[in-house]
Amino acid sequence: MATPTVRRLQLGNELRHARQKAGFEQHEAAKELDCVSSSKISRLELGQGGITKGDLKLLLEFYGVDPADMQWMFELARTRSTRGRWTGYRAVFPEWFRMYVDLETDAESIRHAQTEIIPGILQTEGYIRALHDAPVRTDGESSDESVLARQERQKSVSREANPPTLAFVLSESCLRRQVGTNAVMHDQLRYLEEIASRPNVDLQVMPFQAATPVGGISYDFTLLQIPSSDISSALEFVYVESFDDARYLDDKDAVAAYTRQWNRLSAAALGPSESLELIRSVGKQYS
Repeated sequence: MATPTVRRLQLGNELRHARQKAGFEQHEAAKELDCVSSSKISRLELGQGGITKGDLKLLLEFYGVDPADMQWMFELARTRSTRGRWTGYRAVFPEWFRMYVDLETDAESIRHAQTEIIPGILQTEGYIRALHDAPVRTDGESSDESVLARQERQKSVSREANPPTLAFVLSESCLRRQVGTNAVMHDQLRYLEEIASRPNVDLQVMPFQAATPVGGISYDFTLLQIPSSDISSALEFVYVESFDDARYLDDKDAVAAYTRQWNRLSAAALGPSESLELIRSVGKQYS
């Protein structure tokens, strides 16, 4: 079963699709639930609110949804945030990042463009600790908690059942920007070699002397696709992070724009084999 965040988003996606298929506007759906405004329907469709089984049944019948498809939506509506989910070592995740953790957990496809440091899902313990020791953030978490939290995220890379398809375009800066000691960097790049050999991972490096100039490598972003039921399409998000906040873009035009940018970066970067050779070459310099 998907995480609570993703179940709410999936239910919202299903409800929006069902309403549009039935030809109703949000205010008409709100009237069916005796709501004064359409804000409740808007929040439901954005995955920002819950709904009772009775109200959900009214909406689905109003939209003319096939009874055979209703059970799936009733199951999605049962989502509740697990008590203590963000306590303990998981509490190191800031609130604005927790939605990403849920999306990442349930994603079937993750495409990540990175400019300066190794993406968190690919970092070794030594690299994580070296980043933690840098006096950038002052949120008080321990390095042990940071390691545990990030390692939990990394389990999705190597899980045996339905692992996600992972693709990375890393600037050469990620390989050469020293974090910690030479030994830390050597181990980190050796780990990248190991990860790159997995069948569900496609790792490319954008060299400093790329044959095709692409300015977009200066922007970090992640494209995530979360599978949905057969009733509606998959959820697609662009995640863009800043120092103390993040944006989650699901507008079709925004997703399409970042997808085009991803395609340009992937086409301009070294192929997987050439990228692996560069990773090995830089790794030898740290040894």
